[in-house]
Amino acid sequence: MSRRDAAALVRTARVRQGLTWAAIAQALDAPLVRTTAALLGQHPMSAEQAETACALLGLEDAVAEALQQQPARSIDPELLQDPTIYRFSEALAVYGPALKELIHEEFGDGIMSAINFKVDIARRAHPDGDRVVVTFDGKFLDYRW
Repeated sequence: MSRRDAAALVRTARVRQGLTWAAIAQALDAPLVRTTAALLGQHPMSAEQAETACALLGLEDAVAEALQQQPARSIDPELLQDPTIYRFSEALAVYGPALKELIHEEFGDGIMSAINFKVDIARRAHPDGDRVVVTFDGKFLDYRW
């Protein structure tokens, strides 16, 4: 079974079981965003995590096996048709060059790791409507020439 097919089954089973992503992450004792990404095929899961998730969701062993495979990451052009994902890409298109310059100014010549990395999402109340707060927390990796 492909990771994409496994992800589709996970999405359907989550809704069918009436579970939130947070409830699944809690059952796995794992970070919310990383767990959700793993269940959507973007990170490998340990055998124990995959088996626990599939038991919770009522999914077969083939799904657990797919969730343990190392993903081949690429940007699927279909993703950019989703309004939320498009807004993230738009934000990076607008602010990415500025963030790069500011990282270089503050840290020197290097990049932010997306491997030694944490991401979190939160809601912040605001009088004009609630705010979405996304935090990227990546280790700075200096270029070593």
